[in-house]
Order: sequence, then structure tokens, then C-alpha cells
Amino acid sequence: MKNADLQSRKNAATPRGVGVMCDFYAQRANNAELWDVEGRRFIDFASGIAVLNTGHCHPRLVAAMQEQLQNFTHTAYQIVPYESYVRLAERINALAAGDFAKKTAFFTTGAEAVENAIKIARAHTGRSGVIAFSGAFHGRTFMGMALTGKVAPYKLGFGPFPSETYHVPFPIAAHGTTVRDALDAIAQLFRVDIDPRRVAAIILEPVQGEGGFYIAPPELMRALRKICDEHGILLIADEVQTGFARTGKLFAMQHYDVAPDLTTMAKSLAGGMPLSAVCGRAEVMDAPAPGGLGGTYAGNPLAVASAHAVLDVINDENLLERSNQLGGQLQSMLREAKASVPHIADIRGLGSMVAVEFNDPASGKPDPDFTRKVQRVALEKGLLLLTCGVHGNVVRFLFPLTIEDHVMTEALAILDAALRA
Repeated sequence: MKNADLQSRKNAATPRGVGVMCDFYAQRANNAELWDVEGRRFIDFASGIAVLNTGHCHPRLVAAMQEQLQNFTHTAYQIVPYESYVRLAERINALAAGDFAKKTAFFTTGAEAVENAIKIARAHTGRSGVIAFSGAFHGRTFMGMALTGKVAPYKLGFGPFPSETYHVPFPIAAHGTTVRDALDAIAQLFRVDIDPRRVAAIILEPVQGEGGFYIAPPELMRALRKICDEHGILLIADEVQTGFARTGKLFAMQHYDVAPDLTTMAKSLAGGMPLSAVCGRAEVMDAPAPGGLGGTYAGNPLAVASAHAVLDVINDENLLERSNQLGGQLQSMLREAKASVPHIADIRGLGSMVAVEFNDPASGKPDPDFTRKVQRVALEKGLLLLTCGVHGNVVRFLFPLTIEDHVMTEALAILDAALRA
């Protein structure tokens, strides 16, 4: 097989709306390495968009799925339930942020988790309004797009979107937007757009994903918690990208001294298998009537088996500590490079959720062209990188937390060369 032949077949058989970054095709992968159909090797710093915190084909995940395959592959949990689903819910309830009784429901994708969190919030509060943040990404469903704070490419040509969704600025110190600006915008919403008694939820990512890996300041979280408590609003943490050790904690909300009422999760929950969840206060989760939540493939037994193995690997291989160590190593390398790469405007991160932002040194404005060049040169040298940010001027790093030391060293050398090229 040749990549060029597959590319021609792809273009003829699939729509352009499914954007594809690479023009080569995967043949096999192991941990942080991937080989294409022509035998070329790449170091994977994309991890299927934050899905592979435990790496490609971790043997414990493979074994767990193989064992489940011998028993059954699908019953639909809503028809015939199984113990592994219940046990995984118990584990998530014990591990998620918040010192209160919790319940968890499983779904298939991150967007489904967000949709269901909004459904649960509306059912519990009897309200309809939802507040989200600029730069946010919450999925490609219609409610997900409505909540997402970025037009291109996610919203182009798809409107109208569900009503009573509102956006306020996300605090970004590097861009001159403060926590006060965000809180003033919420106050303005309450004055001119929606009565707070009609707001069901405020949803945010503790660290914005597609938006640019901007970290929510602790004072913002405390203020949002206070606003929600004052007005009977639910606080939803979208941990689809931040969860499962990426930030050096199992969940990013564990970096804060307040807890959300609902948490959405997906991506690395099942290490590559399609599984998502909503975990929250037990009384809130019980608001929808029986049959109001679910889905044919929700909580698929193979994905659930993989998720149990993921939690075991995170614990047994000390991936929280590993996340902080690897993230510190990467940030240190970027800070050294900054002295001779004037395009580097900002370096930030929690654990291994690290990003570097590029601006034009002359104008100080975002430089997406330089960002794409870094990405292209790295790819030519065998390193997969992802960009993000409203301006497309951020490179985010999503390597597996199980990456071997020598592979990490090789990847950082490629990154350094790409930055200086």
C-alpha cells in the first residue's frame, strides 16, 4: 500500500468536512510511536487528541478487552446490565472532584457527555439558560456547537443553534482579559439578557482545550462557585480533555479548592475505546426520569473493560507523578529555547497539559503562519504535533504519559530543531 493511493481513495470516498491533518495512513502503533503503511516511524504527541494518556495498545488494556471479548460484546446496558458498568461508576464516583454523594452515567463521546450534562442540569433546575466561555470547545453536536466559543471551523454553515446559550470572555492574562472582565460580563448578562433564576448551568473547561490550553485562574473558579450557589445554578466542569492524569491530577478540578456539581469526561477514560461519562451530585443526577438518559452503545462493555484497565495503569504506573515530571521537562526545554526563538510569546501548562504560544516578534500579534511551520517541520522530522487556539497560534502537547524516556528525549530534540529551523 502507498499513502498516495490511499489519499486518492479517501478524497473520492469521504467528504471534505471530515478534516484530516496527515496525508499518511497508520499501519501500527505502540505506546508513543506510530508507523505508517510505508514503514515510516513517527513519535505521537497528538495521542488521538488526548485519548491515549496510557499510550497506544497498552498490554493491560488489550488484555482486558480480550478477556471481555470472550464473554460478550454488547447487550445494551439499558436492556441487560452488567457488573463492570456498575463497578466503574463506583470507581469514578470515588475519584471525581467533590466531597459529596455522586452518581455516574456512561455514554459514548465527549459531545454526548456534554449534551447529557445540560439535559441533567435543566431537569434538575427546571431552567433552560446555559453560560459558556469564549474559546471553549464542547463538541460538534448542535448543543455542543452552541456552547463552543469558536466559529471556524466548528459553526460555519450549521446554524441556527439552540437558544438561551450565552458566552462571556475567558480570562487570559496574556491577552489582557482578566477574571474581573469575565465576572463583569456575567453580571451584564444577568442585567440585560437573562434572569439568573432562568440559568440552569455555567459550563467551562478547567484548562481550555481547542481554545489554547489556557488555565482557569483559581479566583475565577471560586467566583463561579459563589455565583452558582447564590442563584441556584449548577457548575459543570468539562474534563473531556483534562481528565485522567493529563494535568498531573486525575481530574483538573482537583487543582482547585471548589468542586463542580457535574463533571463530563471522555477521551482518555478508556484509552482509545469510545466511552464518556457524566458524574455529579447524586440528587442532581437523579433528576431525569427513567429513560431520559442512555444510548444504544452507552457504556459498551469492551470500553468499560478498557476503562478499568486505564484506572489501574494510572495508579500502578504512577502516571500522576509521571505527568508532572514530563510536563516539567518539556516546559524547561521550551524556556531554554525561548531565549533564541523570539516568536515564543508564552509557555504554560498543568502537568503534561502544556502549550507554547507564538506571536510575531515585531507586531506582537498572533502568528499562525510560524505555528504551522513549526508543526510542518516537526512532522517532516517524525514528530506529530497539534495546533489550537482561536488564532491558530498555539502548539499543544499531548504525548502519552507512558512514553519511554529515550523517546521523550528524541522528541524534544526534534521539537527544538523545529522551533529553530
